Amino acid sequence: MDIKHKEYIAFEGEEFTIEWYFDNKGKSISLDYLESLDEKEQAKLFELIKLIGNRGVIQNKTKFRNEGDKIYAFKPKPHRFLCFFFEGQKIIVTNGFHKKTDKLPKNEKDRALKIKTDYETRVRRGNYYE
Repeated sequence: MDIKHKEYIAFEGEEFTIEWYFDNKGKSISLDYLESLDEKEQAKLFELIKLIGNRGVIQNKTKFRNEGDKIYAFKPKPHRFLCFFFEGQKIIVTNGFHKKTDKLPKNEKDRALKIKTDYETRVRRGNYYE
């Protein structure tokens, strides 16, 4: 699948560009999850994405939080979208899920960490944005 660069971009703000992560087959689990939500739920995430994209920060920990290991979470209740910061003022959204408990599920954070490693490796090799 040939993916054009613009399809990666969720929002281009004054401070950050927020992108969806795509695997090497052209699939984005975070974008797929977002598209499974209704418009009202999607709008909650985009409010947060626009806020951090334009202002560079979200002060409210109930809306955006450091989850450790350089993984962060957008928190449009009851959903979570994990992400990480990357050079060039980018935020890469790795995965999304419905949060059912108080704690971040270990498997979701592990998935985000694996995606972060994959993204960084593929960007370094020059074969992520094709």
